[in-house]
Amino acid sequence: MKLRQIAIVISFLLLLAGCKTNPFTGEKNLNFVSNSQIFPAAFEQYDQVLAQSKVERGTADARMIENVGRKIAVASERFLDANGYQGYLQGYDWEFSLIKDDEQVNAWAMPGGKIAFYTGIMPIAKDETGVAAIMAHEVAHAVADHGAQRMSAAQLQQVGGAVVGAAVGGRSEGTQQIIAQAYGLGTNLGGMLPFSRSHETEADRIGLTLMAIAGYDPAEAANLWRRMQQNSGGQAPPEFLSTHPNPQTRIDNIEKWAPAAKAEARKYGVTSFK
Repeated sequence: MKLRQIAIVISFLLLLAGCKTNPFTGEKNLNFVSNSQIFPAAFEQYDQVLAQSKVERGTADARMIENVGRKIAVASERFLDANGYQGYLQGYDWEFSLIKDDEQVNAWAMPGGKIAFYTGIMPIAKDETGVAAIMAHEVAHAVADHGAQRMSAAQLQQVGGAVVGAAVGGRSEGTQQIIAQAYGLGTNLGGMLPFSRSHETEADRIGLTLMAIAGYDPAEAANLWRRMQQNSGGQAPPEFLSTHPNPQTRIDNIEKWAPAAKAEARKYGVTSFK
């Protein structure tokens, strides 16, 4: 009982202290992991991945990744400065790498601005605007602190597991295992997976604004996802079992949000999009 009470108190204090305003949405998000905690580990992990991979340097595609990444990063800083978040990106160390792996249709971002593309995604990106759509999505993950939020959620899940374990400690071992499995399944399906999907949706929406401010047509992001959908052959797990929204859901959302992204970009003097 004492352990259970301690776990409940810890959970409450974490929730109380762990809210940070998202500058793009204005919403309070669960986040009690500071940049000073997460950035060094992220940078080290990024360097390890690059050291173990074949990184393209000096090619046309590698230069495109770097140039588009810089444009999107500048767009994010312009947005943040204009909306009262000067200095928000302090500690970020932007880096944009292209890894030679034609089998990997993927791109990802680490906290603090470390972003990697794989050559396998380049034919689907198709052109600079397609790269910008992917890049803006990944930059959005970085600037919205999604990595820290996922870490915070995982820590809460662990605390919750300790609470459940303490509550059923007097029951049989078999019963404890069943309850632990039910807790894990329930928190994944009902908490962690929806949390991840919400981050993907948020990164889609923020990314449209960033690519538009950088001068790219946000409406083209829908065509990117059509190509993604075609490449996958329409094979995807049910949305509730996935970390990502269904491709058609993303396409529908992008088509709905793109006009607002263009309107936002015009506030920054962007009059045409490529």
